[in-house]
Amino acid sequence: MISLKRNSKLEFVEAPGKRVRQSSIYQPHQEQGFKISRGKFSDFLTCPRCFYMDRVKGLASPDMPGWTLNETTDLLLKKEFDACRETQEPHRIFLENNLEHLVPFAHPDMDKWRDSLRNGLMTQFHNIILTGGVDDIWQDTNTKELIVVDYKSQASSYPVKASSYLSSSYRDGYKIQMDFYVYLLNKMGFDVSKTSYFLVCNADRHAEGFYGKMDFSETLVPYAWNIDWIPEKLDRMLETLNSDDIPESNISCMNCAYARQRSIYDKL
Repeated sequence: MISLKRNSKLEFVEAPGKRVRQSSIYQPHQEQGFKISRGKFSDFLTCPRCFYMDRVKGLASPDMPGWTLNETTDLLLKKEFDACRETQEPHRIFLENNLEHLVPFAHPDMDKWRDSLRNGLMTQFHNIILTGGVDDIWQDTNTKELIVVDYKSQASSYPVKASSYLSSSYRDGYKIQMDFYVYLLNKMGFDVSKTSYFLVCNADRHAEGFYGKMDFSETLVPYAWNIDWIPEKLDRMLETLNSDDIPESNISCMNCAYARQRSIYDKL
């Protein structure tokens, strides 16, 4: 998909190709705190070269359109769980899965922790401020431990099986995402349950028709998170940010492959 730059009035304008806000560009060895979101950390893991060109050199990668249907599913789920959060009663999903001892976690900063653009969960790693907007947090009323939750929406022809959902390599990013949220919450001083959950909403593609609505099945997928690998990757990320050398790209990175091929024709 080719993206075109628009201004706040939705008028087409010249695309600068570089970031305008200096606060979005890291100066190697800077002492001032610099924010790295969960998404940018994932970018580093995916392709260090693209991450470096973005965060250090300030090259703006093309924007991707938002997934409005997924965002709407998330919004409606949050409304449901917030109603139970207010009463501190188990949500219907808990009752259906024999998890009556769980309730949505009630905390005055919950809305901030969900806000991935301006706030999110937050902790410091040297001069790097790590952030991540979590979908939801539940609490075990017996142990008082917190449970990190991520909503996933999809439209697969195959039913979701909790036992095999995370076995696909295509969902490795989901596990990285969950591990990162747990790491942040743990560093913020909270006791986190060893089991987190993905709430997977799968649209019914076998329905007789649309008729103004779309039906979803709901499957709760448990995940035993692991955060042991994160500190070493954060060290490597900080080394990359402070380096004067542009790192090698991931050989599977399609963005880098396109840039290499494009540069050949630009020279003709």
